[in-house]
Amino acid sequence: MTFSISALLDQHQQEKLDLHEKYLNNQMVKVLKTIGYDRLYKRATGQYLYDHEGNEYLDLLSGFGVFAIGRNHPAVIKALQETLTLELPNLVQMDVSVLSGLLAKKILETTPDNLAKMFFCNSGTESVEAAIKFARYATKRENIVFCEHSFHGLTNGALSLNGEKIFREGFGALLPGCSSVPFNDLESLEQVLSKNNVAAFLVEPVQGKGVNIPDDNYLPEVERLCKKYGTLFVADEVQTGLGRTGKLWAIEHWGVQPDMICMAKALSGGFVPVGAVAMTQKVMDAVFNRMDRAVVHGSTFSKNNLAMAAGLATLQVIEDETLVKNSEEKGRMIMSGINAMVSKYEFLKEARGKGLMIAVEFQSPKSISLKAAWTMLETANKGLFCQMVTIPLFKEHHILSQVAGHGMNVIKMLPPLNLTDKDCRAVLDAFDHTIAETHKVPGSIWTLGKTLAGHALKK
Repeated sequence: MTFSISALLDQHQQEKLDLHEKYLNNQMVKVLKTIGYDRLYKRATGQYLYDHEGNEYLDLLSGFGVFAIGRNHPAVIKALQETLTLELPNLVQMDVSVLSGLLAKKILETTPDNLAKMFFCNSGTESVEAAIKFARYATKRENIVFCEHSFHGLTNGALSLNGEKIFREGFGALLPGCSSVPFNDLESLEQVLSKNNVAAFLVEPVQGKGVNIPDDNYLPEVERLCKKYGTLFVADEVQTGLGRTGKLWAIEHWGVQPDMICMAKALSGGFVPVGAVAMTQKVMDAVFNRMDRAVVHGSTFSKNNLAMAAGLATLQVIEDETLVKNSEEKGRMIMSGINAMVSKYEFLKEARGKGLMIAVEFQSPKSISLKAAWTMLETANKGLFCQMVTIPLFKEHHILSQVAGHGMNVIKMLPPLNLTDKDCRAVLDAFDHTIAETHKVPGSIWTLGKTLAGHALKK
């Protein structure tokens, strides 16, 4: 009997929600059904998803930033197919591979000059775990500092640096020596670093939860303070890296040179998980300082040929298709278009971001009727207004977006970097129409709001 993935999909495609409800996370299935996101997607290409009826959806999430070059890019598929047919030795372990060496060289050609070495792993959270270990060993200090509302991953070490309570609560004691400071607060940071016992300060150049952007002097001063107090400066570019913010690396906006950069997501091309840490020669030499320590930290699948091929092909696509420039241009188009609507919509506060990492924030209105409706949602569950916007964006306009974080009145966009002008106009038209509907009280969109509030209050 011939094994066929295509035949399996044809046979069981309609069962996907039932399979997940029975064997996987049934709460996720409940969420999808409640908000009407329970679609049966059959195909994906570039920035678009297609359901079983042939309807097209513009994907503004790109797998939380994984599909920066779009879904199923033919150049990456070709590289993976070629790699599979070459019968290469893979994961020999007591050996080193050509492809991992080439990918390391390619990445380091794009990073600040002070970074000279690479460590590969399988994900963003693994890159953070590596950075924690490397920083502690290189500095002989234990303490790690991170920012409030940050997100660095969900494994035990990375979770210890997670600034959101909902992710941390109930999982018991986490890593000792980890503490947080407010984002964009240099005074608080210096108070902690001045104790001269901090191994590393991990920070997202732009915070993913809420898309919070630092003051212009923040990261340059972070670099200065870390050097002053002997702390390693680690930039978590898992989400912001590889063109997302209109620069290849977000740190380029501020001209800083961290001691380590954590990366993942987009580097995979959306096919084979790959994460990495770029670091200084000093950090590498401190950790792998003797032959008997050559394998003191690693990951079994980390430098597999498919992952390395995917990374090489992805970097080539970003370069060939000038996606970094496109990210900057299309992001500016979307943000300026939404900000032009602020004057006519009381609920709309602002659009902010860099490149195609965009937040649309809403606020309490001044009009009495609108304020009463807003308060009703906020009382039921803070941030519920945004769900009332994202659901019709999806159902009526076929635009997939998400709320930026728990308890936030912020919608986040992380679209593929290959958006077209037509896509941007579709986004602006959809937001314009949907936000206009929220100002009609009572109205059909507020019927949805009451339903969402009812679900929230039942919880």
